[in-house]
Amino acid sequence: MSIKHHIHFLKDVFIYTLSAFGGPQGHMGMLLKTFVLEKKYLTEEELLDYYSFCQLLPGASSTQIIGLIGYKRGGIILSILTLFIWIIPACIFMGVFSFFITSSKYEHLTSSVFRYIQPMAIGFLAFATYKMYFLSIKNTITKIIMLSATVLTFLFFKSPWIFPLLIILGGIATNFSNKRIPKTTKTKPNKISWNNAWLFILLFLFAGILSEAARNKDWPNRKAYNLFENFYRFGSIVFGGGDVLLPMMLDQYVARPQSKIHPDFNSNAITIQQSELLTGYGIVRILPGPVFSIGAYVGGLALKDQGRKMHLLGCIIGSVAIFLPSILLLFFLFPIWENLKRRVTVFRALEGINAVIVGLIFAASLFLLKGILMPGFSALTLYNFLIILGTFLILRFTKLPSPVIVLLCLILGWIF
Repeated sequence: MSIKHHIHFLKDVFIYTLSAFGGPQGHMGMLLKTFVLEKKYLTEEELLDYYSFCQLLPGASSTQIIGLIGYKRGGIILSILTLFIWIIPACIFMGVFSFFITSSKYEHLTSSVFRYIQPMAIGFLAFATYKMYFLSIKNTITKIIMLSATVLTFLFFKSPWIFPLLIILGGIATNFSNKRIPKTTKTKPNKISWNNAWLFILLFLFAGILSEAARNKDWPNRKAYNLFENFYRFGSIVFGGGDVLLPMMLDQYVARPQSKIHPDFNSNAITIQQSELLTGYGIVRILPGPVFSIGAYVGGLALKDQGRKMHLLGCIIGSVAIFLPSILLLFFLFPIWENLKRRVTVFRALEGINAVIVGLIFAASLFLLKGILMPGFSALTLYNFLIILGTFLILRFTKLPSPVIVLLCLILGWIF
């Protein structure tokens, strides 16, 4: 693969990385706007397919989707370069924040310049829902599936099992019809490489063994081994994105060290203040890029008492360990997914899965909207609503690039 042929694509990825606010929900709308409607690197159907597949996997779904877009354009090497461009800036931002967490400047930024970023992200999400509704909802059963998925996702939004469960049920529901069959194709099935699967499993086992040995034998710098195991485990089992990752970190670094059940464990445990974790969670939500970049921040805090070099090492360990499982699973399972889609059962299931995805995105819009509008009517509530509506209308009726919309919202937050 010649990298020079993909420079323009990598530049677009970099620009998108610096403007992708709003977490996984907001990212979906920006992906649609940037890579489908503006740049036409893939079709709406392909993006929806990637989104459906990544929702079935644990880990960072936005990262996996952007990796698949790079994979479609130029294979695994371009995909890895795309992932680096997507991941590294956010991790650098969060690592730097971990060094300056005590500064009061960031609270000012959150309450001023970035105040309209969340309603803007909801506008992007509403636009994605609008576009995908007309693409995926074409009959009565898909309407029922979409509405059911919307209600259940809204009610159980923070439950990690709700996303994969609804996708599985949606796929089952549309298999009761035998009307749809896949088009015949003469393409050969994709070759499956088991290297990534074995690497994923071996790293999981090896990290656990080393972490336990470091804790029991009180190795020097034992917390670095514990940190890698913690974040590799988080990245391997988290369904539902950053909103599910935060409770797991609170349990690991706040609740467990304070427990009286295992005093030997507590003496060696990584301990982080709850206020520090929540501050980092707030910061990562206002920065562009993947929410899983909070791994760089928490990793730095975990080793901050051992000096600045170890603090930096913690940022690196947290960044690598939290994303590595997502990437390994992606490259192993996607060829399998491509093969399975050719089967009649899976082909029919995609109709229900796509309907569920529309419901998930719609529910995410409502959930975020509730957080903005529920506190009560005020001037800020009205401004938020106008930002949401304005973002949607700009996306619907103009060709204004996504970064320009983000810049306008930042300027509005600074002025008003």
